[in-house]
Amino acid sequence: MHTKGLAEPIGRLYERGELARALQEARARTLAVYSHLDLESVRFPQIPTVNPPLWELAHVAWFQEHWCLRYSRASQGAARGSIMPHADALFDSAAVHHDTRWDLDIPSPAGIHAYMANTLERTLAALERVSFEDRYFFELALLHEDMHAEAFLMTLQNLALPGPALPGLEPAAVRKPARDVVFPGGAFAMGSSREARRFVFDNEKWEHEVEVQPFAMSSRTVTQGEYAEFLRDRGAGVPAHWRREGEVWVARAFDRWAPIDEGAPMMLVSQEDARAYCRWAGRRLPTEAEWEFAAVAGHSDVADLIGGVWEWTSSTFEPYPGFHADPYKEYSEPWFGTHAVMRGGSFFTQPRLMHARFRNFYRPERADVFAGLRTCALQAG
Repeated sequence: MHTKGLAEPIGRLYERGELARALQEARARTLAVYSHLDLESVRFPQIPTVNPPLWELAHVAWFQEHWCLRYSRASQGAARGSIMPHADALFDSAAVHHDTRWDLDIPSPAGIHAYMANTLERTLAALERVSFEDRYFFELALLHEDMHAEAFLMTLQNLALPGPALPGLEPAAVRKPARDVVFPGGAFAMGSSREARRFVFDNEKWEHEVEVQPFAMSSRTVTQGEYAEFLRDRGAGVPAHWRREGEVWVARAFDRWAPIDEGAPMMLVSQEDARAYCRWAGRRLPTEAEWEFAAVAGHSDVADLIGGVWEWTSSTFEPYPGFHADPYKEYSEPWFGTHAVMRGGSFFTQPRLMHARFRNFYRPERADVFAGLRTCALQAG
């Protein structure tokens, strides 16, 4: 059986004017996530899952400047210097070790904001004259900024800081009972097509035939109420953002505690936590191929595969056959074999990033991502 790509995006991601508007919108969103913080005085702890806020804001601008204004295909590197002195030594994430980012002599908040404004202004001017082929780098910078906006929000949640005044900062509750949806399996084209009319990251390249055995997947993700039952029986491993108050479980959303919503998707769990839940429930996580098979099939009985919470799979992040890194070599290649795949997208992920072929990846112990889990039956039934 070959499934048809019912969930594929239609049309090229952006034409020139649309891309310019998207770049402006993304920058406004980036600034809005941290706009309520006093960047002069706030200090983030030096932990592996967090970056200093000013450093990360500057990195977003540096990335845009590097790929949209400085990169040369001929030399495969920067053809000119940055408009900010020493920017490469300060804000290149591939060259600046994470643990050193707290000790760098970086500009003031006003200086960082000026750098962000200047790089965006020059990027929009360059977009007016760039070739269709090199528009790829502008789309890359756009999607990179979208990813960092979500990472900023993850940081605020992780550090119990107030959330920004933005809409849609939590997933919608799911009230319907879970039931298994049976998929017949078969051969399907996994990965993005060379004819895809949208931006394609290197780890999605290229489509290749995969055989999937019949499987049965839950119609929805695991809820907070179901996870609370697991914690009651397990008696250990309480999520960092949960606690008991008498007979009630409460959860922290940014800096505020409230009783859990039993119908809302469980999130902020690691792949290790997700596997433990599955063992308790007599279930399993879907493989990456099964998840994509279900998403591409577009089955109407499977809810929120895209855009509820990120969903852990059981698969290790590995290259597809014939993989070749794109110019931004640090995006995928360094993480093969050590990270696990999640799919779908969260309530805060920009729609332009989410589609049935998109692969997200984090270390399996990370529990600070807006990720939950959808389970599969051990037998297809």
